[in-house]
This record gives sequence, C-alpha cells and structure tokens, in this order.
Amino acid sequence: MNGSLHSSPNVVDIKLKRGSSGLGFNIVGGVDQQYVMNDNGIYVSKIKEDGAAALDGRLQEGDKILAINGVQLEDLMHRATVDLFRTAGEDVELRVLKKLPNDVNGPTGSQPESKSSVSTLEILVALAGVAALGAFIYMRLHRKHF
Repeated sequence: MNGSLHSSPNVVDIKLKRGSSGLGFNIVGGVDQQYVMNDNGIYVSKIKEDGAAALDGRLQEGDKILAINGVQLEDLMHRATVDLFRTAGEDVELRVLKKLPNDVNGPTGSQPESKSSVSTLEILVALAGVAALGAFIYMRLHRKHF
C-alpha cells in the first residue's frame, strides 16, 4: 500500500491470515449504513474470540478500516465492502486508523443509536402492557356485583 492514505502515527498496516472462521471480526458502516455521523467509513464492530484478528491482537473494536489489500474503502456501500472482504484471499492486508482512547466521534463498543431507540420502544411497549394488566386486575377486584 502506498503511504498517501492517512499517513499518521495512528494509521497501521495489519496483515491477517484468514482462519477457518474467516478473519474473525464484524464491520459496520458504509455509504448506505453510516455508523458515525458524517462519516461513510467502515468500522470494526466486534472482534470474535479465537479468530484471526483476536489472535493477532492489533485490530480493536472501534478501529476504522481504510483499505483492504490496497483498495480504499472510502465511499463504498456496506455490501460492496463485505464482498471485498470475502474475495480478499487467504492473506489480507488492512490499513487501519486506530481509534484514539478518548475519541468521542467513533464507535465505543456500544450499539449504534438506531439499536438504542428500538430498545426504548420495547421498554415503552412493555410498560404499556404492565399498565393494561394492572388496570384489568384492578377492574376485576373492584367490580360491583348486583
């Protein structure tokens, strides 16, 4: 890879050998699935235990993957990036922008905002169900017999 893409001390090249379960990490992001506001980049969302990435130890959740085998990932759809990973071969070289320890603009290991809003909706539905059940029980106990 050439050094023109994000040359900084936080950019590292990581070579991984594909294992029986692939490269051993999940990604999020892309033009169609923006994970970080105003950033179409591809981010590591999960490192799988005992996978190639975990065994290597350098790739971390929250790191931004800039390129695969020299192919820049800027402005790609999520699916196109997944296809690049699948066809990258056994030896894969990643150019990675390491997440800074106090980086507030990147993923922090928690779920994206859309996931938390779904959880909030689920909580509200559960609370409504509990309220309806409480009202039903109250009406059963306090109804008048004539």
